[in-house]
Amino acid sequence: MSVSVPRLVIAAPASGAGKTTVATGLMAALAGRGLAVSPHKVGPDYIDPGYHALATGRPGRNLDPWLVGEDLVAPLFLHGAAGADIAVVEGVMGLYDGAGAGEFASTAHVARLLQAPVVLVVDAARQSRSVAALVHGFASYDTRLRFGGVILNRVGSERHEDLLREALAESGVPVLGAIRRSDAVATPSRHLGLVPVAERRARSLETMKAAEDLVAASCDLEGLVRLARTAPPLAARPWTPGPQDPGAAAGPSVPAGTRIAVAAGPAFTFGYTEQAELLTAAGAEVVTFDPLTDEALPEGTRGIVIGGGFPEVYAAELSANEPLRKEVAAFEGPISAECAGLLYLARTLDGRPMCGILDTEAEMTGTLTLGYRDAVAVRDSVLTRNGERYRGHEFHRTAVRPAPDRPLFRWRSGADGFAEGGVTASYLHLHWAGSPHLAARFAAACR
Repeated sequence: MSVSVPRLVIAAPASGAGKTTVATGLMAALAGRGLAVSPHKVGPDYIDPGYHALATGRPGRNLDPWLVGEDLVAPLFLHGAAGADIAVVEGVMGLYDGAGAGEFASTAHVARLLQAPVVLVVDAARQSRSVAALVHGFASYDTRLRFGGVILNRVGSERHEDLLREALAESGVPVLGAIRRSDAVATPSRHLGLVPVAERRARSLETMKAAEDLVAASCDLEGLVRLARTAPPLAARPWTPGPQDPGAAAGPSVPAGTRIAVAAGPAFTFGYTEQAELLTAAGAEVVTFDPLTDEALPEGTRGIVIGGGFPEVYAAELSANEPLRKEVAAFEGPISAECAGLLYLARTLDGRPMCGILDTEAEMTGTLTLGYRDAVAVRDSVLTRNGERYRGHEFHRTAVRPAPDRPLFRWRSGADGFAEGGVTASYLHLHWAGSPHLAARFAAACR
């Protein structure tokens, strides 16, 4: 089966070059011209897809070979891009930066899997002719990539732009845009990256509009669309939520309408769209609740999913919502918690009372824990079976004390995770599309 989707990968030589601003501005500019734009992000990042969704009106989706495997990247892409006129894929870090020392899970790796042309965003500040050497190096480093052109970012003046274009003319790499410096498109950051859209929606809309206008005025949109249309058909079937194992039972695993409540709102913004799709395919009705403002779980809740986010920023407000904390503490159904969810289920977070389901206390630290994990489940739980392998990632600046005495997961350099009754809680972020049995097991436990 072959499926055609016009597509581009927006990459950069390194982090900080302006990939997110250019990618989201391009998505918004194309959507503003009537195109249905499918937004994607290479890697595990949760925050950029929120800005992509704001720009396009479609869910932002991640493409991560480490989390889901190489074979699922194209199917997941096609699933997300169904019905779209064009897809824009924002890269991660530098073009060739992957998991560990190699380029596995890098932007270049995903671009090859998608057979997509690459557009390099270059921070042109403080250079002129040297930009040609930089671009030549990236374009020639891996000849398997389809290098489509360059967008110059943070150009200082008309004279600066002329010098850059003159230098690149000799390289043979097309210049598809030259964007001037602009404070209007700046997005604030903090300890784990950009501030999520959900925490600053009104300001995010203003920033998005500024990025859209800047990209539309500075880039060759028609040329970018033409380049996207040169991408060949992908020989893959779109991913569908549900049992991916040919031996797995077909059909819903729970009675239709079984309610699973997923934490949302400004404190809990980290999650992959496919998780809810898998739970729905398993027969559940997925609803959301905001632990900051809702004083009760949705009526009829049979299971709770609490993903990642920034509870440390909202610890006072979460603690003040005592009615919901007490209801969650008394909940007798299954609970799946990741990272921020783990903190919410602890006794305290930075000294403030939380739900108290887990006999541990959480606090902010000065240490960033970041990286992919090749983990093995060493205990049975609602989600896992002893001996199963899971690939996930950690991304936090908090710690829990005491650590679990019987951890749920172990990997080469560490261990993590609580499993108590129907509750699983861990710092490990998992992409459930890579292990679809997780949704089936959780939904079944909600009977």
